[in-house]
Amino acid sequence: MPSYLEKRSIRYPIYGLIAITVVLLSIVAYFNWIISIVGWLITIIPFYFIFKIDRQQRAETEEYISTLSYRVKKVGEEALMEMPIGIMLINDDYYIEWANPFLTSCFDEETLVGRSLYDVGDTLIPLIKQEVETEIITLYDRKFRVIHRPEERLLYFFDVTEQTEIEKLYEDERTVIGIIFLDNYDDLTQGMDDQTRSSLNSLVTQLLNKWAQDNGVFLKRISSERFIAVFNEHILQHLEKGKFSILDDVRETTSKQNVPLTLSIGVGSGVSSLPELGTLAQSSLDLALGRGGDQVAIKQINGKVKFFGGKTNPVEKRTRVRARVISHALKELISESDKVIIMGHKYPDMDAIGASIGIQKVAQMNEREGYIVVNFQEIDTGVQRLMEELKKHETLFSRFISPEQAMEMSTNDTLLVVVDTHKPSLVIDERLLNTIDDVVVIDHHRRGEEFIDNPLLVYMEPYASSTAELVTELLEYQPKRGKIDMIEATALLAGIIVDTKSFTLRTGARTFDAASYLRGQGADTVLVQKFLKEDVDTFLKRAKLIESVYFFKDGIAIAKGKPDQVIDQVLIAQTADTLLTMDGISASFVISKRNETTIGISARSLGDVNVQIVMESLGGGGHLTNAATQLTEISIDDAEQQLQSAIEEYMEGRKKE
Repeated sequence: MPSYLEKRSIRYPIYGLIAITVVLLSIVAYFNWIISIVGWLITIIPFYFIFKIDRQQRAETEEYISTLSYRVKKVGEEALMEMPIGIMLINDDYYIEWANPFLTSCFDEETLVGRSLYDVGDTLIPLIKQEVETEIITLYDRKFRVIHRPEERLLYFFDVTEQTEIEKLYEDERTVIGIIFLDNYDDLTQGMDDQTRSSLNSLVTQLLNKWAQDNGVFLKRISSERFIAVFNEHILQHLEKGKFSILDDVRETTSKQNVPLTLSIGVGSGVSSLPELGTLAQSSLDLALGRGGDQVAIKQINGKVKFFGGKTNPVEKRTRVRARVISHALKELISESDKVIIMGHKYPDMDAIGASIGIQKVAQMNEREGYIVVNFQEIDTGVQRLMEELKKHETLFSRFISPEQAMEMSTNDTLLVVVDTHKPSLVIDERLLNTIDDVVVIDHHRRGEEFIDNPLLVYMEPYASSTAELVTELLEYQPKRGKIDMIEATALLAGIIVDTKSFTLRTGARTFDAASYLRGQGADTVLVQKFLKEDVDTFLKRAKLIESVYFFKDGIAIAKGKPDQVIDQVLIAQTADTLLTMDGISASFVISKRNETTIGISARSLGDVNVQIVMESLGGGGHLTNAATQLTEISIDDAEQQLQSAIEEYMEGRKKE
C-alpha cells in the first residue's frame, strides 16, 4: 500500500492532467462543439472516479494521522510514567513539584510531591547549586546518573548501578605486578656458611609464601634476592589497607635470628599492558631503593606514587668501590666539558654550600673552571658568616656567581652539577636545568616523586649523613693536583656537622672517615663553631616559638608562630631541632609563616616517628628523622589542622600495622 507522501506525489500530476484536458477541450469547442461535447463526456467519467478515489484516500490519510497522533501521545505518556527513567521537577526552594512513579519507587516513598530535597536526597543539592550538567550519585544504595536542566528545574535519573558494578569489577580484576627485593641479602649472606644461608632462605621464603597465600598473590622467586608477584587491583587495595605488613613481619622475624633482613617492593598498576606494568614495577622498585629501602612504592601511569613503610633508618651499605666509580665517572664528565656550574637548593644551608665548594674543587683538580650559583639575598646567617670568611680568599669567592651570570656563561658544553637536592622545583634557578643539557645530581635525601629529567649521572645515597660527606669521598679519588685549602675543608666539615647535629643524628662510620679526612686537610673546627653561632635576637625568636609548644600526641610536640609574624625557614628548622632535645619529645613539628603566601612546616624525630611520611602527605619530603614542607595560599590555623590530620592518619596506619 502506497504511503501518504506517495499518494500526494501521484495526485499532483493528475491535477495537472485535468487542467491540460480542460484547456484542450475548450479550444476544440471553439472549432467543433460536437466533438467537444463527446470529449467532455469521455473525460468526466474517469475524472469522477479519480475524484472519488482521491476523497477516499484523503479520509484514510486523516484517519491514519489521527491514529498515529493518539499512539504517539499514548507512548509519550507511558514513557513518562512507566519507563525505568526517573524524572523530577523542583522549585527554587528545592521542593519537589512532581516525580514520575519510577523515581518515587526508587526512593521507597508513596509520594515525593511537596517533599524537600534536603530530606529525601541531600546529595542532589550541591549538583543543583553548582549547576552541574551530569553526575553520578548514590541514592538508597543505587547509583544514578543525574542530568540536570537548570532552565526547566528538571532532573533526569538513569539507574547505572549494574554498569558501575561491572566497571568496578573490571577495575578490581586489572592485573598488578610487584617486584620484591631483599635489600641487604648479599651483605648479610656474604660471610655465612651454606647451612645458615639455607636456613635464612627458607625462613624468608616461608614468610613470603604465607603472605602470598593469605592474600591470593602469585609469587615466584626469580633470583636469590628477587621475587615477582602477580595479583589484581582488589588485592592491592587490601594490601594498602594493611600497610603492607609483610615488611614488618620479615624485618622483625629475621631480627630475632640476628640477621636483620628488609624488603623493598616496587608495584606497577593502572595499565592493561603487561610490559608497561613491568616497567612501572621496576621504576617503583628503583624509587623505593633510592629512598633507603624497607618500603613499598606504588607507581601508576599518571605518575602518582604511594609509599608505605620506611619506618626504620636505612642501614649504611655504601662501598668505597661505588664512591670510586662515581668519582671516576664525574672526572670524565668534567674533562669533557668547558666549565662546571654548581647549584644547590633555594635558601642554601651549610651542606649545600660546602658540597658546592667541594665540587668546585673537583673541577679545579681536573683543570676546569667551576662556578657556584648563589642568590645572596636568600642565605641564612651561618652561610653569611661563611661568605664573610670567603671574602678573605679572593680566588675562591670570585667563583660565586648569580643565576643571571650563570645563564650568560653557559654553553652547549657546560656541565651542571646539582647538589643537596634532586627536585627541579627546589633548585636556585630552574632555568639552568632547562638550558643546560648535561646534568649531574649528587644528593643524600631519599628520592621523591619529583626528579630532574634525564641526568647524565646520579649519585644519591640516603645512607649518607650529608651531601658534603659524599663530595668529600669523591674528592679522595680525584687527581691530586693541588692540596685542598683550609677554608674548603672547613666548609665541607661545617656541612657535615650541621646535617648530623654535631655527629648525633644519621651518623655512620663513613661520616667519621670523611670528617677525619677533612681534619687532616686542615679543617678548622673552631671556625666551624664561629659559623654556627647565633645572635641574641635569633635565640629570643626561637624561644618565642617554643613558648607556643603543646603536645598533640604522646611524644609529639607542635609549635606555631603568630599569624602576622614572618619567620625564616632556618629558624623554624632550628626550633624543631631544639624541641627534639627536650625530655618527653620524640617528634617535633614547627609551623610558621614564611612569606605573605607561604606557610612552612619543619619536622624532626628521633626515629620512632617517620616524619618523612607525614610531610610527604602534605606535599613535602625529607628523611625519616628530618623533613619539611611548604603550603601556599593557606592560613596558619588551616595548616595546623592539615598537619594534625596528617599525624592522625599516620598514627592510625601504625595502629593497623
